[in-house]
Amino acid sequence: MTKFTRRAFLVKSATGLAFASAIPAIFPQPALGNSINNEIIDSVALGKTGLQVSRIAIGTGTKGWKRESDQTRPGIKKFVDLSRYCYDKGIRFFDAADMYGSHTYVGEALKVLPRENITVLSKIMTYTREGWYEPEPFEKCFDRFRQELNTDYIDIFLMHCMLNGQWPIENRYYMDAMSKAKQQGLIKAVGVSCHNFEAMVEAASNPWVDVLLARINPNSIRMDETPEKVMQVLEIARKNGKGVIGMKIFGCGDLVKEDERERSLNYAVRSANIHCLTLGIDTKEQVDDNVNRVMRIAKG
Repeated sequence: MTKFTRRAFLVKSATGLAFASAIPAIFPQPALGNSINNEIIDSVALGKTGLQVSRIAIGTGTKGWKRESDQTRPGIKKFVDLSRYCYDKGIRFFDAADMYGSHTYVGEALKVLPRENITVLSKIMTYTREGWYEPEPFEKCFDRFRQELNTDYIDIFLMHCMLNGQWPIENRYYMDAMSKAKQQGLIKAVGVSCHNFEAMVEAASNPWVDVLLARINPNSIRMDETPEKVMQVLEIARKNGKGVIGMKIFGCGDLVKEDERERSLNYAVRSANIHCLTLGIDTKEQVDDNVNRVMRIAKG
């Protein structure tokens, strides 16, 4: 398997050279224990992908579309500051996407965080989105993604927002290109995020899929089917060795009351079918609350 160093990738082109000049020579290690309390999130095996990830990922796509989100709107400085705080709390997993416009934000965070300790997930749209997003050839957008993210490889690369069970037929070009990049060591795991039940059913058994990102909460908020039916599919995915990441745990902001947060996290964390969660995090207080709750539930 061919592996590329960060230097080799960034000096590959004139664009890469300009980009490399902004990267500091030394990546400072944030000191652990600077946060308000000492609870630290643990790490888990992501199915049979071979990846070890923090149980919580920093979701960067809350109300995210047209290349902006609640995580990017406050600006890069606040994002990097929050990322450092998350790192100190053990959250070392970024869930990014081109649609969210969060690549450059994660890239700035990776200038001050040690890349080797971080899991980076990104997603590619493979179809026109509501008249404002036009897909690009894989090679063009993949190079752009890595430059924006300030990394030569992406740990987890997903096709974004699959809407029907025919996605393997409709996206064969992208799947083949992603598989090639995986063979080259530029991607560690491939898969899909699903916004449709039939798409999820297909992903749970499709041998190409390493990672499945699925909407799940106990209230059926912004989900693709009932919690019971979704959980049955996620169980199939887990038994097939897929890494299962839960999203929309708080129903995209509709489940934020005290009892709703507690119930939603209990439902996801206590499930044997969900390995980790991506949570939209905006403040340090939310970081503390989520880490404390998740670890209490996980230890119980």
